[in-house]
Amino acid sequence: MLEAAIERKFVKAVRAAGGWAIKLTSIGMAGLPDRLVLFPQGKCSFVELKAPGKKMRPLQIKRAKELRGLGFSVYCIDRTEQILPTIKEITA
Repeated sequence: MLEAAIERKFVKAVRAAGGWAIKLTSIGMAGLPDRLVLFPQGKCSFVELKAPGKKMRPLQIKRAKELRGLGFSVYCIDRTEQILPTIKEITA
């Protein structure tokens, strides 16, 4: 399965759960996660989506660490089975 297919399923699941999965594009800062995920009651996380078995690159790992240092949660999803548990964790 391609990363794009996992990303589409993730975005659809977030919408179904009442949230937004905003695509992040940054000219000035490489390595940011793919999506900013927002849910009611101020629930906010970052999600990097990968093809099955793929891992974050070193710069992506660095950015995830920086975001966690600011108090944000960061997830990496590379299988469709991770989508609903991740959404449940974000909205908990």
